[in-house]
Amino acid sequence: MTLRIVPATSADVPVILRMIRGLAEYEKLLEACSATEDQLRDSLFGPHPAAEVLLAWADDRPVGFALFFHNYSTFLAQRGLYLEDLFVLPEWRGHGVGRRLLERLAQIAVDRDCGRLEWTVLDWNTPAIGFYQRIGAAPMEDWTIYRLTGDPLRRLASGQP
Repeated sequence: MTLRIVPATSADVPVILRMIRGLAEYEKLLEACSATEDQLRDSLFGPHPAAEVLLAWADDRPVGFALFFHNYSTFLAQRGLYLEDLFVLPEWRGHGVGRRLLERLAQIAVDRDCGRLEWTVLDWNTPAIGFYQRIGAAPMEDWTIYRLTGDPLRRLASGQP
């Protein structure tokens, strides 16, 4: 078996969507997953790509993916990479696929002179937390993520109380 980590192309959109849905199911958030192939094709491979995707292939079978984009640290005055999603098919976990995806992301971060590589993990996902700690990642214990979506986002955008 040969494991390859390669940048995704627009031809890979159906594979990317299957991976996203697999991740949503694993995270018990499938009902929140409304992405379509057309949306992914436009947002990832259109005129203004919002993110990049790496695919892990075991021979000719897709077995994992990582979706990431640049962020920026004012304190470092450097770009960083933000890993939005990392997913490995259940039957391929424990075979080094996740590590290889993260290794490639780390290479990209170093090659692009990024100051850091960051991501979030659900508090209940102890297998992932253990994996991240084993590779040297540290939780940001003093930080809490806040999010605006839906009506609250639209209200704030329109200046409503």
